[in-house]
Amino acid sequence: FLETAAYFCMKPKMGEKEVSPHSFFSIWHEFCSDFKDFWKKENKLILQERVKEAEEVCRQKKGKSLYNIRPKHDSGIVSKNCIDT
Repeated sequence: FLETAAYFCMKPKMGEKEVSPHSFFSIWHEFCSDFKDFWKKENKLILQERVKEAEEVCRQKKGKSLYNIRPKHDSGIVSKNCIDT
């Protein structure tokens, strides 16, 4: 624990000889909760951007027709009978 506190340059509060676990972990807890909140917000923004991109791709694909519709040509028994009469 003391090596970890020294790594993060924690200094003991006034009147204490060493860094107490309570003071270290209270700061660490605040950092972790803030980081978690920012992480969730950032993930939400990224998700919204990806949804917008996917919607745009769908909109573009709907604009382009994947198949061609050709006009119906009269060919068959019915059309031949109508012309002969």
